[in-house]
Amino acid sequence: MAPLLNPYLNFDGNARQAMEYYKEVFGGELNMHTFGEAGGAGEEFADKIMHGMLTTPDGFTIMGSDGPPGMEYAPGNNFAVSLSGEEEDTLRRYWEKLSDGGQVSVPLERQMWGDVFGMCTDRYGVPWMVNINTREG
Repeated sequence: MAPLLNPYLNFDGNARQAMEYYKEVFGGELNMHTFGEAGGAGEEFADKIMHGMLTTPDGFTIMGSDGPPGMEYAPGNNFAVSLSGEEEDTLRRYWEKLSDGGQVSVPLERQMWGDVFGMCTDRYGVPWMVNINTREG
């Protein structure tokens, strides 16, 4: 599967409602996972959305989440461009180029959900998220 490029939206505690709304608007399949399912987020965030993904019949993909513990919500800066897929060499090449001259906020490394993930802001101020699906099975 080729890498996927899509918007990633951040919400202030209402990601579930927003993602369900977008499903009503666009149709499709919605999958959501909570911070509680991943463990270690604390009771306050247990039911908040760590990651949601809507795949529509028209080929749109919209991802979203509630801001993680400790990350301040800032309207107007509540989005990123997400690159994801299984082509590790290609995605690492994109990461190297996007982070060069920019600012890395999360290094590209294995995360608790099993994938390799990183976040950076490129030299032009655009926020990027790169997720390399490395889970087996």
